[in-house]
Amino acid sequence: MGGVAGVTMVLGMVRMKFAAMLIGTIGVGLNANFLAIQNFIGTIAGLGIEQSAVRDVAKAMGQNNWQTIGYTILTLRRMCWLSGLLGAGTIALLSPLLSQWTFDSKEYVLDIAALGLVILFVNLKGGQIAMIQGMRRISDIARIQIIGAIAGTIITIILYLWLGLRGIVPALVLAAALNLVVSWLFARRVAVPKVVLTWKESFHNAGDMVRLGVALMWSGLLGSAVIYVTNMLITQQINIQAVGIYSAAFVLSGTFVNFVLSAMGTDYLPRLSGVIHDKETIKRLVNEQTEIGLLIALPGLLATISLAPWIIKAFYTSEFLPAADLLQWFILGCLGRVIGFPMGYMFVALGKSAWFLFTQTLFNILHIALIWIGLFTFGLVGTSIAFACTYVIGVSVNLVIARHLNGFHWYIDTKRLVITCLSFVIVTFVAVHSMSVWPATIFGIAVTMVATIFCLKGLVKRIGTEHRVVRAAFKVPGMRLVCGCQRIS
Repeated sequence: MGGVAGVTMVLGMVRMKFAAMLIGTIGVGLNANFLAIQNFIGTIAGLGIEQSAVRDVAKAMGQNNWQTIGYTILTLRRMCWLSGLLGAGTIALLSPLLSQWTFDSKEYVLDIAALGLVILFVNLKGGQIAMIQGMRRISDIARIQIIGAIAGTIITIILYLWLGLRGIVPALVLAAALNLVVSWLFARRVAVPKVVLTWKESFHNAGDMVRLGVALMWSGLLGSAVIYVTNMLITQQINIQAVGIYSAAFVLSGTFVNFVLSAMGTDYLPRLSGVIHDKETIKRLVNEQTEIGLLIALPGLLATISLAPWIIKAFYTSEFLPAADLLQWFILGCLGRVIGFPMGYMFVALGKSAWFLFTQTLFNILHIALIWIGLFTFGLVGTSIAFACTYVIGVSVNLVIARHLNGFHWYIDTKRLVITCLSFVIVTFVAVHSMSVWPATIFGIAVTMVATIFCLKGLVKRIGTEHRVVRAAFKVPGMRLVCGCQRIS
């Protein structure tokens, strides 16, 4: 999954580069606003079922109860159709209001209405993915993501070349349709028990799925609301080009971290859900995920801080250079995402819906408040400062609640690793902001190299020299010697 996420990340960068060249800051800003609207309405329509159903399917698989599996999957599919159609109708009805609120104009009513198709397609695909992931068919998920990413990239580039700004919404619709087709082709290969279930029984069986799903939906809804409100504020207070600058930095910061988190999370939630009654195993899994996530992510985070101006030029154009400062602040928040990610999944696996709702609500309200303060105090860069501050507070709150719910605590080695990684990031961040571009770049690269060796040693210690990731790293001349390891036969 790490390899797949890496390929997906590269394809996403290709799309970003072509978007920057073909539709510029205005087009990137428009695309960001359309995505914010689609994600906001789509999150409500999805009811969080895709995530909660993974837990239900995984539990049924763990009990080897095929009848329950059949009931769960049939219920899942019906709920995805129902919620997807409701979402598509809702966005069509609200399109005049959404266009006015977002753009202060009715110019984009038809574009927004067309996003209803995206919501329906994404909902149906989500149901297929939930089934496949719950059954832990990880290789199928990998293939779906690779094929979908390649197809989406090709379609997006062709439509941007052909239609320019008018190709943004058609690209979103066609990419979602193709992803649905690909997921369906793989889902139909899964042997699902045939069961008979009335719609009334489906609604009854969906109760637990929807209750946890609503908690997850609320989290996603708040996150989507933050993005939508942020884009709306920037559009109205500055302009649509500023949304493009903000979006460029935000997407780049998330690209690498999402690569790490998606690689970890695909099998992490089903594993965690399978041991929900074993507190000690849960503690061990969360600590392991925290350590591995930090060791994989740290070099990339440091490299992004050090090379931010060069990265912006490479993946966008010189028109987007103001995004470099935002990108560096976003990376501070991304470190918090990596640290807090395993604890967040623990709440989901334990089924603690109320606590999950509380933490996510607090987190996002705080984020919106800090964005508003940051935007009016520091300008556009204030939005990224708000992101970093929010995650610092969020991780602290999650630690307190996790201790209360499960007696969770970080192991001594985990605490040391968190402190070390924080030190690397803070020193690099302060240094690059205190120097001119070239000295900052050289210093940042040097620190990144030291951190890479440190992280590789940590991975060797935790997963062993025989692991294929370590073997691949040791192909770099001198890396075995640096890490103090014997030659692998």
